[in-house]
Amino acid sequence: MSLVKLNQTVKTFGGLRAVDDVSFSIDRGEVVGFLGPNGAGKTTTMRLITAILEPDSGSVEVSGVPVGENSLEVKRKIGYLPESNPLYTDMLVSEYLEYVGRLRDLPPVERRTGIDYAVGQTALQDVFYRPIDELSKGYRQRVGLAQAILSQPDILILDEPTEGLDPNQRVEIRRLITELGQEHTVILSTHVMQEVQATCNRIIIINRGRIIADGAADVVLAGGEHGARVSLELTGASSDSAAAVLEGLEAVSAVEVESKGRAVDGEEGTGRVRLTVFGVRGEDPRADIFKTAGERGWTLWDLHLERESLEDVFREMTTGR
Repeated sequence: MSLVKLNQTVKTFGGLRAVDDVSFSIDRGEVVGFLGPNGAGKTTTMRLITAILEPDSGSVEVSGVPVGENSLEVKRKIGYLPESNPLYTDMLVSEYLEYVGRLRDLPPVERRTGIDYAVGQTALQDVFYRPIDELSKGYRQRVGLAQAILSQPDILILDEPTEGLDPNQRVEIRRLITELGQEHTVILSTHVMQEVQATCNRIIIINRGRIIADGAADVVLAGGEHGARVSLELTGASSDSAAAVLEGLEAVSAVEVESKGRAVDGEEGTGRVRLTVFGVRGEDPRADIFKTAGERGWTLWDLHLERESLEDVFREMTTGR
């Protein structure tokens, strides 16, 4: 069972469809980068998942519980760090985490266990008895993460968790998110593309209320306009015959010949042939290419995904440039 599931979800404000027929599911153990331009529908989608909003149509489920039927139960399953990271700065860190545990109605033993877990995970031991208003921005973000994981939720939603941090603090928070992803399902919303590349194993891109990309991080990064771009080098076939075979694969949208190999005794293509294969968007054709090479008796000397930067892919998908 998926921990988060949206099915044909719609949310409208006035005449604007902020979320327009959105469907996706997120399973346990995934670290998902949720990306989109300003006004694309990211925040509205996260508010639907966290039961702050209810969909106009379609459905949103968290651990099998429909949002709207039992919003309190849904909220208990989620840890949320909003972009603003609201903290009671006149409290000590210890007082604040105790207060959060009480707000979440945790029994004393669970509250103590949860605080110990959160402090250990976010390395707050050295500032546990310090006032929050004396902490650096980096430590305040750690306190925000600590309150989000205190109840050891199934799902952790982080909205711009490194906003305003210096480069060293960003690296530390990225490391922490990676470690949290080993025990929690994480949804990370950020404008900092390096963080998504460093921490996420899946990427979802929303634009104008609709999902325009959803897949494994390496496939989306290799995607761009045509889908995954794979470079390969082989022997055992001419460039033209290899291209014709590969173009017939279901996961392949196009093939370009980069090198026709070395001609020997007048026979074209008896040397190494280099090709670029473009996958259907959302598909990684490497497994089909490898299987086909074995069936045809080709020798593969190289087979790898060519990656663009996430910033380039994001700009191309959301602006067409």
